[in-house]
Amino acid sequence: MKKNLEFLRQNLIAHRGMHNIKEGIPENSLKAFEKAIENNYVIELDVHVLKDDSVVVFHDDNLNRMTGVNKKIKDVKYNEIKNLKLQNTNNHIPLLKDVLNIVNGKVPIIIELKYDVKYGTLENKTMEILMRYKGQYAIKSFNPLSVYWLKKKYPKVIRGQLASSFKNDRMNIIKKFFLKNMICNYITKPDFISYDINGLPNKKIENYRKNNLVLGWTIRNKLDLEKARKYCDNFICENLDEIDYKNK
Repeated sequence: MKKNLEFLRQNLIAHRGMHNIKEGIPENSLKAFEKAIENNYVIELDVHVLKDDSVVVFHDDNLNRMTGVNKKIKDVKYNEIKNLKLQNTNNHIPLLKDVLNIVNGKVPIIIELKYDVKYGTLENKTMEILMRYKGQYAIKSFNPLSVYWLKKKYPKVIRGQLASSFKNDRMNIIKKFFLKNMICNYITKPDFISYDINGLPNKKIENYRKNNLVLGWTIRNKLDLEKARKYCDNFICENLDEIDYKNK
């Protein structure tokens, strides 16, 4: 099935929104997404499913770094966390549906499915919400099972495989081999790869890119950008206020 991925190439991608804590704008906050929209950046964000099946936009599997509350996000209900402040600002953890209402198709969205609950749960709850959304979006995950689930259940949805060299990950050596080399791609057939620039150059990525789309993450400075330009088709970026990305 031929899909149009051009919306993933045209504009830079704001990693967890256009956030800047110096300006009181935390990552994955409504303000970060509003600022990305103002600058016409593609929005990249993360989702988790809570104990009450709410889907929230949040990166970590624990609330501690962003809110000071040491609880796993999968073990709480939305009413318990909706008033928590993100990094001591007046911003709160948003529901995915509230983010979609703000974006409303103004810019594309790339959604990363986290994987701290039973496989299929977050995928299903996220798609229930997205089926009512009219804007452009793509979904990605480190978990090949998530990518495969999308292939089987929603084949028209643009799906991406996240990957890296996993050098510092303390995972089973066999699992690391499969994920690092994206062995499951032969079955899951992702529409694009989102790869850690710290693992580049990589011959597998170079070969994949000859006929497919590669997004590099995470670009935080000019050196990262120069490296990513050699190996990637577009860039997932931070510090968008501070770096000259104009000559993409």
